[in-house]
Amino acid sequence: MGGWEVFLILTVVILLFGAKKIPELARGVGRGIREFKDATKEIKSEIEEGAKEDKK
Repeated sequence: MGGWEVFLILTVVILLFGAKKIPELARGVGRGIREFKDATKEIKSEIEEGAKEDKK
C-alpha cells in the first residue's frame, strides 16, 4: 500500500467514526488481539502438556 492509499483509508475512518471514537475502537481491537494471543498460548500449552504425557 502506498502513502496515498493509507491517507485515504484514514480519512474515511475519521469521517465514518469521528475523531473521538477512534481511540475507543483501537482499545477494543487491542483487547481482542490480546485475548486471541492468550487463548493461543493456552491451547499451545495444553497441546505440549498432552504430548509430554503421551511420551511417559
